[in-house]
Amino acid sequence: MGELLRRLRKGFGRKLAILHAWNGWIVVVLALSGIMLVMNYWRGVLGEGRVWLKELHIIVGLLSLVPVIFYLLLAAKHWKQLRGKRWQKFNVFVVLGLLVGWFISGVLLWQFRAVGPWWSNHALTVHDLLTWIGLPYIIYHSITRAKWLKEPNRRVVRTEREGKAEAEATVLHPAASPQSYLSRRAFVKWAVGGGIAIAVGPSFLKWTVNTLGVSIGNPSYEEIVTRDGNELIPLPQPMPASSPPSGGGAKGEFRIYSVTPIPSFTNENWSFTIDGLVDKPMKWNWEQFVKLTRKVQVSDFHCVTGWSVYKNTWEGIPLKQFLQEAGVNPTATTVKFYSGDGVYTDSLTLEQAQMDDIMVAMLHDGNLIPNDLGGPVRLIVPKMYAYKSVKWLNRIELIDKDHVGYWEERGYDKDAWI
Repeated sequence: MGELLRRLRKGFGRKLAILHAWNGWIVVVLALSGIMLVMNYWRGVLGEGRVWLKELHIIVGLLSLVPVIFYLLLAAKHWKQLRGKRWQKFNVFVVLGLLVGWFISGVLLWQFRAVGPWWSNHALTVHDLLTWIGLPYIIYHSITRAKWLKEPNRRVVRTEREGKAEAEATVLHPAASPQSYLSRRAFVKWAVGGGIAIAVGPSFLKWTVNTLGVSIGNPSYEEIVTRDGNELIPLPQPMPASSPPSGGGAKGEFRIYSVTPIPSFTNENWSFTIDGLVDKPMKWNWEQFVKLTRKVQVSDFHCVTGWSVYKNTWEGIPLKQFLQEAGVNPTATTVKFYSGDGVYTDSLTLEQAQMDDIMVAMLHDGNLIPNDLGGPVRLIVPKMYAYKSVKWLNRIELIDKDHVGYWEERGYDKDAWI
């Protein structure tokens, strides 16, 4: 009987070990792929591979539910072993909560079109929060449970007599010092924990400020506008509907994504052009451009990655107005947009370009759009996801064929309707 119990315990322990290992690898893959997906550096390096990486992230995220289900099948037996072990019980609740929270918020982000911007926006916040809290916790937990960290001066000896297991006996290594205030294992645990806190802490605080709007000394939106990298004069004077903003001020925070280094402009290197299949090609320098008649609109801004900024007050020239003034040739079918970074392009059909709320924007909430947010001039297409709202816009070309934009060429859906 004793031998049978020992084998059953050993088999159960092996299952938990396998479960722990698989769960660890799943977290590693999700963490690395998630970090690469949000970093601007990897957006440019990966190119089309970023879409494949996103698919991998989704597939592994869905598979993360498997260890949870597997554990629930073993939970009753495991819970008996944890009787009286509060810390280990707490750890089980934390890990299960993280995995389930990541799974649910991840599914909402994956199905962002079905659930809508409100749900996906909040799901992204939860997903990020769980990552910043959970990833350091899981790293700490995994490292401090590694075999090489176990006390060299402690060994657990199991003996069996007459078919019954005796109580565990702890054998102290002769070199152990009873005078030590901190064991090697405890020291490494604190060192690992401190290292993670130092490495992750500043980024977590920055995320807290940017996402939750908590003010702890980071620059405000007004300060960001003031330190704008563009040097263009004169500054456009906002219309009364822009200052104060008729939308009441944007609700939410922009996340800054770019596939190239963020460009900056001066009066000498900035211009705006409409050409291609038009009756009257036109080109403006900055001094001429700021004199154009502008309009104001309030609209929401939605990114395909799941976040949104609501009630933005944009001021600029409706795209429809530019097309009317330039005179569209009957052979034109597509409006192509060029970014001043020299790399990014996108397009709309001529029919889509006639929507009244598409704007070549110059001001946001009464301020000149800073270069971090795509200024001095960017396209705004409120009814489509933001990869259509080309940043640093400096040229519009009418063409007679289809054009596949930067991200569509790398796997994004050309149908960007929200």
